[in-house]
Amino acid sequence: MQARLDNRSRRAYARLNRKWSILDATTVGPEKSTTLTIQTMKTPPIVPDTAGRFGDFGGRYVPETLTPALDQLAAEYHEARGDAKFQDELSQLLKHYVGRPSPLYHATRLTEECGGAQIYLKREDLNHTGAHKINNTLGQALLTHRMGKTRVIAETGAGQHGVATATACAHFGLPCTVYMGEEDIRRQAPNVYSMKLLGAEVRGVDSGSRTLRDAINEAMRDWMASVKDTHYILGSVVGPHPFPMIVRDFQSVIGQETIQQSRGQTGALPDVVVACVGGGSNAAGMFYPFIEHTDVELIGIEAGGRSDNPGDHASPLTYGQPGVLHGSYSYVMQDHDGQTCDVHSISAGLDYPGVGPEHSYWKATGRVRYDCCRDNDALTGFDALAKTEGILAAIETSHAIWAAMQLAKERPANQNVVVCLSGRGDKDTAEIARLRGEVAG
Repeated sequence: MQARLDNRSRRAYARLNRKWSILDATTVGPEKSTTLTIQTMKTPPIVPDTAGRFGDFGGRYVPETLTPALDQLAAEYHEARGDAKFQDELSQLLKHYVGRPSPLYHATRLTEECGGAQIYLKREDLNHTGAHKINNTLGQALLTHRMGKTRVIAETGAGQHGVATATACAHFGLPCTVYMGEEDIRRQAPNVYSMKLLGAEVRGVDSGSRTLRDAINEAMRDWMASVKDTHYILGSVVGPHPFPMIVRDFQSVIGQETIQQSRGQTGALPDVVVACVGGGSNAAGMFYPFIEHTDVELIGIEAGGRSDNPGDHASPLTYGQPGVLHGSYSYVMQDHDGQTCDVHSISAGLDYPGVGPEHSYWKATGRVRYDCCRDNDALTGFDALAKTEGILAAIETSHAIWAAMQLAKERPANQNVVVCLSGRGDKDTAEIARLRGEVAG
């Protein structure tokens, strides 16, 4: 699983990003880690461009009814990036409400089990609501108020984005409707009930595969009919511009903190950073601040499912082709006629036939390597972390845990592997018991 930039890619990234830096980590000492916040952005990023393109990927492929709302969102976000009051309010929420910074934890027993490089976990599972999703939903809820919108809708697969959206809406007093596939409602029942307790309406979707793709379809239909007073808090780095940029930026606090914490705890940046990839929000948030640090290997792990056969996995970056899905151009699982294929994953959050356009761009440039992990291997990662560290990781995250274990075995003990532990696994215990023919509880 070695991945390095060639000289051409290094020069391309230097040209693209030499004027852009979210965090000047060299000016922030480890003793200040408890006050790390989202930084006010000094200059606009080179990617995406003004049309929302990450190289050949991204853009905006939507009905005309959504264009004014997307234009308004892009304009409001552009202003919010330079608004000190907005940035401070979000920073205070992340610190006092979410509980940031999340720890960078040295998993010593898992490291001993693997016998090789040191494994560190970026503990997004310790955030309020138990995953990285709250970083984005709070930011977009603030944007909802800026735009004068009075209602929020969202989609969810594993339920964590739905819970995070319902939480943000309860905090800000906004009515919330969450679309969720019926299959995901079945396998993520605890999160469904949590959303309802938080005051959200959960609308089941029984069309198509009854999973995340279909939930996004229904949320888009709702938004087209209610766009004047409704904001769609999209949960991943997918969809039409400016959503991939906005979600990436709100999630970039993960990588910002990791850079600072790694330097403070080990005296250097990690040798390799690993994250699971469905739509790709936790991975984008982790990878983006590392993009200029070309000596750090970045590896995204997709859902390898049951086999390489179409319909048995959810790995568009590994097996897919560029195409349009949910308003942007990126890698998509398609059949010979260009129709979106059915996909499968043991994890509801990775069970998606597309991926964010910036991930497609990183694949094309060679900056990030993408691989996949089978269902059974993800369960092996889940078990290993639970039994060595006392941590129940989300099944989504367990794909990255397994991959990190394999990487650690291949590397010397003086190297460091950091995994984005994107969410906790309480939501998955009943489904794991069902798959194993056991009874939870």
